[in-house]
Amino acid sequence: MYAASIGGTYSARRLIRQARLVSDEEKRLEVAWRMYRFRFNETIPPVVSLESIRGMEGIRVRRAYAKASQEYGVEWNGRHYDQKDWNKGDPINRALSAANACLYGICHAAILSAGYSSALGFVHTGKMLSFVYDIADLYKTELTIPVAFKIAATNPEDLERQVRMECREAFYKYKLLERLLPDIAEVLGVSDDIGEGPDEFEGRIVTLAVGTEDGSFSWEPERQGEG
Repeated sequence: MYAASIGGTYSARRLIRQARLVSDEEKRLEVAWRMYRFRFNETIPPVVSLESIRGMEGIRVRRAYAKASQEYGVEWNGRHYDQKDWNKGDPINRALSAANACLYGICHAAILSAGYSSALGFVHTGKMLSFVYDIADLYKTELTIPVAFKIAATNPEDLERQVRMECREAFYKYKLLERLLPDIAEVLGVSDDIGEGPDEFEGRIVTLAVGTEDGSFSWEPERQGEG
């Protein structure tokens, strides 16, 4: 995901729903609960605060790192990296960063294509990619953590490339692209059917003229809602 303009929809309905949910503290917390339950398949009491959810999530992610470390025989001393110096990180941290970058890119593309905002997050806040981090976190324990430890265990010279190749295979087997939008709708607690109507197609019509039999154009504009 290098850049974006307009995604696959001209309707702002999903964005409006997202903005309403994130602006209401009670509804925002409900979304955070659903995200937690999605990741760890655990029920939590409705009185738990957002800070508590973040703490519980942190504990379970650390357990996931420890489990992967034991399974693949890769020493794990915690998540450490320097954004200004890529080579400063040890192989497993570089592998995790490379795998997560792949996941962020796919999630970012899906979010924008569906008309959501990448900035309006529920667990993560304050950054232009907050919602990307929220959605990517739904899949890390199943996808990027195992991939990173698996590749780091082999200690390849082209570590980052091998991680990207393994991510591609893992995402394909997991059917990530097929699952992303339904999963987003599930954690937001909304239907994914936005019911886009003809009056919301303005700007999408790119045919400016009606063709004639001889291949020329009559230059008759299309009526609103057609095409």
